[in-house]
Formats: sequence, C-alpha cells, structure tokens
Amino acid sequence: MADVPVEEYLCTRIRRAEQALIGHHEAVLRGYGLTMPQYTVLLALSREEAMSGAQLARACGVTQQSMASVLTGLQNKGLLDRRPSPVHAKVLIATLTDAGHDILDRAYQEVIVLERALTDRFTPAEHRQFCDLLDRATATLVEQTPERGGRTQ
Repeated sequence: MADVPVEEYLCTRIRRAEQALIGHHEAVLRGYGLTMPQYTVLLALSREEAMSGAQLARACGVTQQSMASVLTGLQNKGLLDRRPSPVHAKVLIATLTDAGHDILDRAYQEVIVLERALTDRFTPAEHRQFCDLLDRATATLVEQTPERGGRTQ
C-alpha cells in the first residue's frame, strides 16, 4: 500500500462519496430549515409512525442525548408531537404532525432527485453490482470496527 497514493485508497474514496452525499442533502434540506439528523428522524417516523427517542437514536445511529435535542428542535418547529407511552409513562413517543408530513414530503421530492440521478448513471446490471459491492464494503467496515473496549482479531 505504501506505493499507492492516499487518494486511491478505498476508504478515501468512500469518505469522498459520503461527503458529497451529505453535502448534497444538507444543501437541499437547508432550504426547508432542516438538518440531516432532523430529516432522518422525520423519515424514520414516516415509516414507523410512532417511536421512542431510544428507538429513533438506534435507527439514526446517534446517542440518546443527541436524539433528545433533535426531537426538541423538531417539536419546537411543530413537526412532531411527543406523548407519554401507554406502556411506560416516563417514555415519550414521537409522531409526525401534519406539518411534519408536509415538510418531509416536500424535502423528499428534492432529495430523491439525487437517487434517480445516481441510478440513471448506471445500467441495471451495473447498479445491482454497485449495490452488492457497497454492501460488501459496508459489511467489512462493520466487521473491522473494534467493539467498545475490545480489540479486532
């Protein structure tokens, strides 16, 4: 690997792709007054209908503390409601408001344009192969990630 420039490393290429993707989404979402974590929460709630903060944190890959501030921001904007769970009174369940559904629908229509553009860039066979390769790369990244306090083999 010493002879290969860092720009050619797979991890560098994955990071550049991730940065481009996030940059695109952030630019689109900024027009709706949303951050990427807020959009991700709205999207998750549109699919699950009602979720706790802990469930949303796991679904969005953030800590519960981070999720609490995201949920507060969305609630302050009137995009979601939180009510006590019928099962656990101390747990708040988040649901989208009509305004939340509306802003998500409008933002999604712009975000999905990139998905279509990426899909159109490849033939159907290339698209399937690219997805398979990305899935394999993701699996390797997960496998190689040390456990908290542990070591990789």
